[in-house]
Amino acid sequence: MNLYRFSLTMALLLAACTQKPADVFPGYAEGDMVRLSAPLSGTLTRLHVQRGDTVAALAPAFVLEQDSERAARQEAAAQVQRAQDQVADLTLGKRPEELAALRAQGAQAQAALSLSTAERARAARLVADNFNSPASLDQAQANVARDQARVNELNAQMRLATQGSRSKEIAAAQQQVKAAQAELAQAEWRVNQKTQRIPIAGDVVDLMYREGEWVPQGGAVLTLLPPANIKARFFVPQAVMGRLALGQRVSLQCDGCAAPINAQVSFIAREAEFTSPIIYSKENRAALVFMVEARPTAEDARRLHPGQPLEVHL
Repeated sequence: MNLYRFSLTMALLLAACTQKPADVFPGYAEGDMVRLSAPLSGTLTRLHVQRGDTVAALAPAFVLEQDSERAARQEAAAQVQRAQDQVADLTLGKRPEELAALRAQGAQAQAALSLSTAERARAARLVADNFNSPASLDQAQANVARDQARVNELNAQMRLATQGSRSKEIAAAQQQVKAAQAELAQAEWRVNQKTQRIPIAGDVVDLMYREGEWVPQGGAVLTLLPPANIKARFFVPQAVMGRLALGQRVSLQCDGCAAPINAQVSFIAREAEFTSPIIYSKENRAALVFMVEARPTAEDARRLHPGQPLEVHL
């Protein structure tokens, strides 16, 4: 490409030497291509455009195989649902069946406490009447303390069951929900990246892959040329640099163009394209040239083709 530009530039310079008007310079049209690719690899399953098509922005471009990405998305969605259910369980506490079981255990423990309390009273009367030893009273009091502790334990479990889990456990479960949602968003993004659309209106210049071929990660599938990316490139000697400014209007003429094309200077090179290896003198300063670019409107740019020779009139 550099050799091509060098040869084309030299030809333009030679043509400039024979050109009489001081405000007319040879140049050529050039286009900045847009290469459309996907950030993921996969088999090209659908290609919606062909070379030479004029496409609008956001039109379908191509689709890569996405079976594995869809499966990952379903798995991530299931993870989100499971994490949300866990938070709901921790917030609501025990289920009605579990609460009913705790209430039944509490009633059973309360009945055992009532029985042991009555037995303690009988044991106290028998010991007072010298029918039983004091050891039997000690055993009855121990049974009452045991049954009372069991009742207190079940009452505490009932209170915890109706209140739900502790705040730290709920907060940890909520963080799990956020992590699962982030995984789902990433899986959704990967699925969407397998379907690409035209980013900007233009012409399809070339296709790098066909349906059924494997496209590597970041590999460009097609090349677009938006009309706004077509520009004129020409070279002027250093003596003319003082007359140029960004935004300055120029006129482009080409073979087959019915009328001149208006354009504006959009770029002026800071350094000379070719410089003499010796100290500058009045003679060799004339050999210095600077690259200049000018952009027509998007509508006028459709009349130009990259590589087309131009005449630029200041």
